[in-house]
Amino acid sequence: MEVRTYRGIEARVLKDPRTSRRLAIAHVVSSFQTGGAEQVVVDLAASQRAAGHDVLAVAIAEDPDGPRAEQLRRRGVEVRLVPKCPGFDATLTARLAALFATKGVMLVHAHNHLSLIYAAPAGWLHRVPVIHTKHGVSQDMHGRRWLRRAASAFVDAHVAVSQPTAAVVLGRREVDPPKLHVVVNGVDLSRFAPDPAARARVRAELAIPRDAWVVGSVGRLSPVKNHALLVRAAATSLPRNGRVLLVGEGAERGRLDALARELGVSERVLFAGERHDVPALLAALDVFALPSLSEGLPLALLEAMAAGLPAVATDVGGVSTVLVHGETGYLVPSDEVAPLAARLSELHANPARAAQMGRCGRRLALRRHSAIRMAERYMDLYALLLLRRSQRVAAVRPSAVLARIWGANQAPRATTAAPRRDDRRALDEHPTSRSPAPPAS
Repeated sequence: MEVRTYRGIEARVLKDPRTSRRLAIAHVVSSFQTGGAEQVVVDLAASQRAAGHDVLAVAIAEDPDGPRAEQLRRRGVEVRLVPKCPGFDATLTARLAALFATKGVMLVHAHNHLSLIYAAPAGWLHRVPVIHTKHGVSQDMHGRRWLRRAASAFVDAHVAVSQPTAAVVLGRREVDPPKLHVVVNGVDLSRFAPDPAARARVRAELAIPRDAWVVGSVGRLSPVKNHALLVRAAATSLPRNGRVLLVGEGAERGRLDALARELGVSERVLFAGERHDVPALLAALDVFALPSLSEGLPLALLEAMAAGLPAVATDVGGVSTVLVHGETGYLVPSDEVAPLAARLSELHANPARAAQMGRCGRRLALRRHSAIRMAERYMDLYALLLLRRSQRVAAVRPSAVLARIWGANQAPRATTAAPRRDDRRALDEHPTSRSPAPPAS
């Protein structure tokens, strides 16, 4: 069953004045650490803030702070940490509902399963529409499934970031099918492009020879990303001047380092650690590799395509909906060394073909996967849900009572940032913002 991709809503919704007002939107994430879902929240919240809406970003994990918080602050988004207690936290939903009431939130957007479990019922207590985006396939097949199903009852619309992700969600019966939509991920494409100056600078910094052929990957070093597959493939396919560049940190760092030494390629496998200059790092590569065991719709792949790189990626999740096999790169079977090694060797042996694939991938990313296009889809969905909610009889908000209790006794941990002066001036000049019209199908 193919789930409808959200391409817009009825003309009557877009013409309704209730859908063109300034909104107060709360995005709830697990943490502000580096990751694809977190980057989607940064780009989406920044777009909504620039459109004149009030945007609140809330992180709820036990240790929720991280580098994305500063990125949000720089874009004028208010940031809050509401950390959960170890285990199941029976108070977190009440504390979130109290925060929503205090901030006058009009719509709650929860991202991934932890936020779904706690923020969806909090949005229901606040009596506002709740959207949940599933950015990938959950690895805990059974652990929290019953909690996710229970929390889904409080959600007005679920969003999957690709058709394959939607199919998994439906197959597991985690959501009510009529509530499910697909909104494909987008990235801030203005940040990514071929950059010869950045290429030379990064290679000099990392002691990579100027004439080296470099295959790289960007992402946390975790088992699901399966960087070990890339290291094994590189051991049999790297040319004499070849290098592998892994950008990211995680629990697998030590194991990958040991594997590279075991295979005799430790001097040619480079670990850049966690970096925040990804566009420059991508410019230093010749090929991008994505060896994951599971994906939703990976932002790293979209960014690499926007940077003009050919890609070799495992055919998992929504990867095949982005990478066009034989045109923008190659799809290979999951967790098989030989096919990945063969495709890397092929791209090294055919630089003109690799360059053509990179150009094709960039054109495709610019046409289909901009953050602006993604934000338009979400704003259309917000508009429809707000209109439906406005047609219901007004209800007492239990969150108002909770705000009196939790607001006075236990304020959320502060890492707040009000809009900067220039942002306040922009809001004064643009007191309202309509939901963008949907692009032509």
